[in-house]
Amino acid sequence: MQLPDKQQAAIKTGKGEDAKTELKTIDVPKPGPGQILVKVNWTGLCASDKSLIHDEWAPFGVSMQEVTHGIAGHEGAGTVAAIGDNVPTGDKPGSWNLGDRAGIKWIATVCGTCEMCRDTSNGSETLCPNQTNSGFSAAGTFQEYCLADARYTTRLPEGVSDEEVGPLMCGGVTAYTALKRSQVKPGQWIVLPGAGGGLGHLAVQYAKAMGMRPIAIDGGDVKKDLCIRLGAEQFIDFQTCKDIPARLMEITGLGAHGVVVTAASRAGYESAPNFLRPGGTMVAVGLPADPTVIAGCPPLQMCLKRLNVVGSVVGTLKDVDECLDFTKRGLVRPILTKGTLKDLDRLCGDMKAGKLAGRAVLKIAA
Repeated sequence: MQLPDKQQAAIKTGKGEDAKTELKTIDVPKPGPGQILVKVNWTGLCASDKSLIHDEWAPFGVSMQEVTHGIAGHEGAGTVAAIGDNVPTGDKPGSWNLGDRAGIKWIATVCGTCEMCRDTSNGSETLCPNQTNSGFSAAGTFQEYCLADARYTTRLPEGVSDEEVGPLMCGGVTAYTALKRSQVKPGQWIVLPGAGGGLGHLAVQYAKAMGMRPIAIDGGDVKKDLCIRLGAEQFIDFQTCKDIPARLMEITGLGAHGVVVTAASRAGYESAPNFLRPGGTMVAVGLPADPTVIAGCPPLQMCLKRLNVVGSVVGTLKDVDECLDFTKRGLVRPILTKGTLKDLDRLCGDMKAGKLAGRAVLKIAA
């Protein structure tokens, strides 16, 4: 396969609110030992990309590192265009061949040897202290050709298109893993605030497919129709419902068994514990830029109701495989707003304004 010497990439310029991305011509990287080079056909645009491009997490000490060369993006889908030394080829497990379909995720690589990586029973590889992250500590997928660790790249199944894969590499597996972290069992109630949004509409579908009873919270008839069509058993319109906890009690009796907070807002985190029954679990997923936002509730409420508050971040290699299998079986389909790298800044603006329908995906390679 003949590779070009140059490629197009969206490079971050500026800082903070004024930051933008510019299309620039850069060198095509060459894979080193243990790496593959992926020709990116489609990539998702995640809220985390927006946050990194606009330095929204700088108060937490989290900003794009110089090694990224200003290239964000972590929801890539494409094909193997080159293979580095020490990467096995052929038909054995873990092998890669030119033309194989490959998915790039937020976690670009883990060390595989630390205590977290060895704790395979608890999915702790996502907590590896030596991990690198696409678009944060490694150049991301907003480029035509992206380097990837051969050990940690996801092999894509047939029956799932590249444009669908993109949003599932982060948004999909994040929603799916958060639902697993809720410990909600089949037949039990799960509350999904912001259910008509980019993460929320995926969470509704996964929850339904996992046998949970989803209660969607969002605003307006359009969102109601969407959530019910995707599998929500109940819908609560926050624009018209004056007492959401009371309405939830009417539906569930004692409150929900779990709630997944995907909205990165103070209101979302302050209200969520009030939706839970005794022993219920709140899963924190949305990442507010404001460091004063706390996930939890007053200790008296937490202790008397014996509530659980847990965090969740993306998922393991196995979680990603399971997540993709739902789409392969036709149970989960992301709603897509499509564009190209030229549309990146506009789509970030739409996301910030709450105008983005479903998940954004960008066509990269010609």
